[in-house]
Amino acid sequence: MDLKEVIKKLEDAGKVVHIKTEVDLKHELAGFARKFEGKQIVVFDKVKGSDFPVVCGLWWNRDNVAEVFDTNAKELPFIFAEAAKRFETSQIEPIVVENPPCQEVISLEPNLYEIPAPTLALKDGGPYFSNCVVIAKDPDTGVRNTSIHRLQIKAKDRLGLLLDMGRHLRDYYERAEKKGEPLEITINNGVDPAIYVSAIYAGTPITMDELGVASELRNKEPIKLSKSKTVNVEGIAEAQVVIEAEILPEVREPEGPFGEVSGYYAQEDNRWVVRVKAITRRKDPLIHTLLPGKEVWNSVGLCSEPGIFNTVSKQVGGLKNVHLNHGTCGFYGAFIQIDPTRKGMAKNAILSTFAAFPPLNMVVAVNSDVDIFDTEDVMRAIATRCIPEKDIFMVTGSACHELNPSTDNGYGTKLGFDCTVPIPASNKFEKVAFKEVDLNEYDF
Repeated sequence: MDLKEVIKKLEDAGKVVHIKTEVDLKHELAGFARKFEGKQIVVFDKVKGSDFPVVCGLWWNRDNVAEVFDTNAKELPFIFAEAAKRFETSQIEPIVVENPPCQEVISLEPNLYEIPAPTLALKDGGPYFSNCVVIAKDPDTGVRNTSIHRLQIKAKDRLGLLLDMGRHLRDYYERAEKKGEPLEITINNGVDPAIYVSAIYAGTPITMDELGVASELRNKEPIKLSKSKTVNVEGIAEAQVVIEAEILPEVREPEGPFGEVSGYYAQEDNRWVVRVKAITRRKDPLIHTLLPGKEVWNSVGLCSEPGIFNTVSKQVGGLKNVHLNHGTCGFYGAFIQIDPTRKGMAKNAILSTFAAFPPLNMVVAVNSDVDIFDTEDVMRAIATRCIPEKDIFMVTGSACHELNPSTDNGYGTKLGFDCTVPIPASNKFEKVAFKEVDLNEYDF
């Protein structure tokens, strides 16, 4: 699906607001978008210094995303989970198409400054692409990988890049670098949300092409790719912009600061460097950007909860649901809903959750009578069902997430809370209930 078609669908549902006043890419666009965070999607029709509009906020509301996939917010993670299960058993190969829409305009003398990329937070080191889908090929097997990485514009043909520890793209790069070779990539802006899901989805083996997840979400329709002009990696045929590039071996340059998902700045450091070789685009592209915050928390949660659920369910019975909570940045804390049938099951489920999604450093287990999407309800379970000396445990010396400032560059401690009721259950944990009434039957 084309990004413009997605936005039109959401417009028809009353979920989009257009900003007609011209905005500056440096700080003003992000400052304005922040006022709508968690609400409507924002389209900036007039961007200073550019002929192209910019859209922000597609992922910061689960109801908005559910509209795209013709479902509701509660069912959305399960739709993703079912798609991933089908993907594991029957992979649908992408197809390369002729005359792709993403190549209506081709520039072999690339100038990144022609694409409107905002400087988001006040202390960011410069303009960033914050949500582009990066495609690479395994240097040994040729299997494609899709992922999201922040990219700082450093020059008209140069980008700074963060390669997180434990990510498949970093694994690809390090193997290419050992051979003294660059890793070729395409950087795709403005893609179908199903492709965005495939890029974030947790749990896909490194041996499988993740674009198959997007095909399953699109009723088994093969994803259309474009043959690149300068690299041996395909782009997304229906993307708004495709940047053809390579990550240089043995080269590191300053990148950052950047206001990250944690709500803190990732500080400037010497990081990886991307050399741009070509830029192709539509004649009138709609550029897609993202505010690190609710958009990331929602997208990571929606795309990781299904993988966690599938993995943990295979190991521990009784799991009902998983939620990556906004208060824990969508990366660092999970609430899991489980009805254990014997002692120790909740603790096993917590440990399995840590293994299923390594960035986590806190997991809270509650029974199914607790609403894991209601933080107050979860906090009540922590306060009334958790016996600290028995039910709280630490896993020290663990691999966590390097962007979490509480860790030592990703090395830290994981904390588990078993807030399920004792087995056998006591009636002292029966929640207070009231009669259901229909307000339509009353005059007030």
